Amino acid sequence: MLQAAEQASGGNYSFLLILVLLFGFMYFVMIRPQQKRRKEALEMQNTLGAGDEIVTIGGLHGTVVVADADVVTLEVAPGVQVRFARPAIARVLTKAGTVTDEPVVPVTDDEPESPVTEVRKQD
Repeated sequence: MLQAAEQASGGNYSFLLILVLLFGFMYFVMIRPQQKRRKEALEMQNTLGAGDEIVTIGGLHGTVVVADADVVTLEVAPGVQVRFARPAIARVLTKAGTVTDEPVVPVTDDEPESPVTEVRKQD
């Protein structure tokens, strides 16, 4: 009878150990990465400045005109300004004063040669 009681209590400790391991696994797989993403988003939203091109969570593209403590004023079209809460900014496309590495393509008046090849039978 004493052995049966010892085996039952040993089973309780292993169940508790499994629960602790499961919680630890869930923390490192789900909770910690989410906290990291939230911290990065807060940092991005706090570093907004005039001239930054951004996208809101609703998909609206605009340029930051004024960034106050909790409200950001965006210019979405020439002369059209709207106000958004800072948490509504999803990502920054370009920071003010940064140079893009896009190659400059010269503009010519010549019509480019068509890349389409004629394959029909000629009479």
